[in-house]
Amino acid sequence: MALADTPNAVGWARRHATDVLRHWQVSSDTIDTAKLIVSELVTNAIRHTHADQEASPYSPLSPVKAITLALWLERGRLVIFVQDNDRRPPVVKAVGEDAESGRGVLLVDALSEKWGYYYPPGVVGKVVWSELLAAGRDPRFRSSDDAGRGHSADSQDAAGRSYRDTPLVVARTLVALREP
Repeated sequence: MALADTPNAVGWARRHATDVLRHWQVSSDTIDTAKLIVSELVTNAIRHTHADQEASPYSPLSPVKAITLALWLERGRLVIFVQDNDRRPPVVKAVGEDAESGRGVLLVDALSEKWGYYYPPGVVGKVVWSELLAAGRDPRFRSSDDAGRGHSADSQDAAGRSYRDTPLVVARTLVALREP
């Protein structure tokens, strides 16, 4: 799905992901996790694509570029891809519990089986991807070759602590996202 890199793209990306995953009969828990990852990846694509510009993405003076969301389901694994026009890699940041932003990649890291990014040939920008184990009613979700957990990106802070050891931050964020 191609989207303009404007703030309303996040909601459209979540709706699209929900519709596709329901059609594929993915479990509601997997859909909830995928929606959160889609939200974070698309939000980062929008924010960081406009980071060097004087006008904010909310301004009519800001140039509009495209971002792309793709979903792929195979052998019990769901892969979410978001392509943007920025070559800077995503970075897991250490943020305080009360910080209002800066934990998007931390959440992607905590919720994904694997995640990473790459630079597609002939394309300006990068693709950030996240892989989840997908549960569903359909037998195609069963996989006999699950290789376990792994990460393609650094998931430790400077002191060597794993960001997966911060469940309080993840829990608070999940609760805040579900509140009206």
